[in-house]
Amino acid sequence: MNARGGHGHLMRRVAVSGLVYTLAGCNRGILDPIGPVAAAEKQIMINSTAIMLAIIIPTMLATVAIAWWFRRGNKKATYLPDWEYSGAVEMVVWGIPILTIMLLGGITWIGSHDLEPSRPLKSDKPPLKVEVVSLDWKWLFIYPDQGIATVNQLVVPAGTPVSYRLTSATVWNVFWVPQMGTMIYAMPRMTTRLNLQADRLGTFDGLSAHFSGDGFPGMQFKVQSMPADQFAMWAQGARGQGQVLDGRGYAELSKPSSYVKPMIYGSVAPGLFDAVVANRTPPNPVPAQQHNEPATPAGA
Repeated sequence: MNARGGHGHLMRRVAVSGLVYTLAGCNRGILDPIGPVAAAEKQIMINSTAIMLAIIIPTMLATVAIAWWFRRGNKKATYLPDWEYSGAVEMVVWGIPILTIMLLGGITWIGSHDLEPSRPLKSDKPPLKVEVVSLDWKWLFIYPDQGIATVNQLVVPAGTPVSYRLTSATVWNVFWVPQMGTMIYAMPRMTTRLNLQADRLGTFDGLSAHFSGDGFPGMQFKVQSMPADQFAMWAQGARGQGQVLDGRGYAELSKPSSYVKPMIYGSVAPGLFDAVVANRTPPNPVPAQQHNEPATPAGA
């Protein structure tokens, strides 16, 4: 193969690779839902866009058509200096926007009730309970029924609804997994509720959607959706292993740090989440000599 042919072949490969990556990127984020909530929100967005385009496109076309028809060189265009009213024009000018607003309002009304964050999802499976605490600058996930906790790693069983209770130990923050839907605030001294579900296996991105200080860019986490039996095995294997999350462990964890690597706590003090909400010192039922050293944040 000569140099020209080799260069052309290389350019074609680069172009194809770029197209593949571009198309792959289109399958992520809010347009690639993995659960019922995100799928419903995507449908609302599509319906709303279609309704708005129904008035935007005709208006743009009419603007071009009127400008073309009443151009200076068109002798057929009629100039009516005394014209002042037309019932048909008034009906179109006011009727179409009113109809658009009514349709958009109806979609918003129905979606606001059907997708109310605290409403439990319909399922024949009992929901998994997860307590979420926003820290500087990391996410703490507590599994009260399993007695374990994770940092910057949310593990859920696929096809099972998850009932979240959220709060913040510092400033306001926003919990959001784009492919699962519904971002919601986590606020200090308050508890918010959220119900989500992942129906697809895989690893997905989660993040903070509210600026909260210097370490905000590193306040990200991964969501791992796995089969229910594998989740049970994971929870069983994590229980009793690794560090203890009690009063002292929480005090170390709550120190500001960013880009923290995922970690697991094999034991969690009962009532830890409620203590954080009430701004009390978390319980410390484990003797001090059983504490492990806290993990060193990434990049330290």
